[in-house]
Amino acid sequence: MMPGSRLLTIFAIISAAFLTVGSIRLVPDDKSSFNDASSDYMEAPGYQNGPGCSVLPKSKLLLACDPSAVHIAITLDPSYLRGTVSAVHSILKHTSCPQNIFFHFIASGSNHGPLAKTLSSVFPSLSFKVYTFDETIVKNLISSSIRQALDSPLNYARSYLSEILASCVRRVIYLDSDVIVVDDIKKLWKVSLTGSRTIGAPEYCHTNFTKYFSDRFWSNPKLSSVFDSKTPCYFNTGVMVIDLERWREGEYTRKIENWMKIQKEERIYELGSLPPFLLVFAGEIEAIDHQWNQHGVGGDNVVSSCRSLHPGPVSLIHWSGKGKPWVRLDDGKACPVDYLWAPYDLHKSQRQYLQYNQNLDIL
Repeated sequence: MMPGSRLLTIFAIISAAFLTVGSIRLVPDDKSSFNDASSDYMEAPGYQNGPGCSVLPKSKLLLACDPSAVHIAITLDPSYLRGTVSAVHSILKHTSCPQNIFFHFIASGSNHGPLAKTLSSVFPSLSFKVYTFDETIVKNLISSSIRQALDSPLNYARSYLSEILASCVRRVIYLDSDVIVVDDIKKLWKVSLTGSRTIGAPEYCHTNFTKYFSDRFWSNPKLSSVFDSKTPCYFNTGVMVIDLERWREGEYTRKIENWMKIQKEERIYELGSLPPFLLVFAGEIEAIDHQWNQHGVGGDNVVSSCRSLHPGPVSLIHWSGKGKPWVRLDDGKACPVDYLWAPYDLHKSQRQYLQYNQNLDIL
């Protein structure tokens, strides 16, 4: 964990440089009208493989199916584009074999083309494919939740990765758009999913698990019995290692959909796409070290409050919650932890403090 004094020092130094920067918010009012945003971003540095990296096909078509490559899936939403770009930048910066990573981006309908063009401009050498997610598949299954952003159909795309991605993709790391990775992503990729486990994620067994479901759920034995003979623990679905072959064999997308249908009738939870994952997988996941999801630094789902990193080592920082670092930075209301995200921001509105940070190794 970064000592508090060091974090505050970084906060003070970067704040001084940042206060001279104009406040520009990149949040389109209408997602359907999103245009190519290439001109809003600086081009990322070109990252090359280090010694000892496997030599994989240079063809993006072949790499998309290569089991030796690291496969990462991220949704591509215009409102979160700045976060996605920063997440990709952080992954490439800290991995030893950046050319052996293939990104699978999932976007909605008409945004597919402009978003792909923006990514190609910012990361000219990036190996990736943009998939179109048919939101009508899930739209009628979504129930309103505690925060409007959680009701976006694209937020449910993680449940459909086994169908969206080609069948040749056997395994994938799913990441939310509001993360930065400050360690070699290959370490997460190499995590073993033992036995018949389908997903791996950091789990938090000290959390009050009962709060994720309503009294109606817990008082109905037909529903709550799903956890009989299990020891369910909370896990955050923003960082997951997924065995897609086992997912397909277990038909887990249908199982998640079935719980969403029950939710429509019974109203058994309030937190969007998370509870169905808990209902299907809690108590049966591969527990990954907590350093791979230092989550919650965006505050809770209602208030964008400032939070510190959890004790222990840090490999991935996750701004889950209402507060997003790019919004708070632009508004001049940044939390200290937001300045850990700032060096990976490639949006031109942040040019001045990014130039300052070129020689500042924060993480």
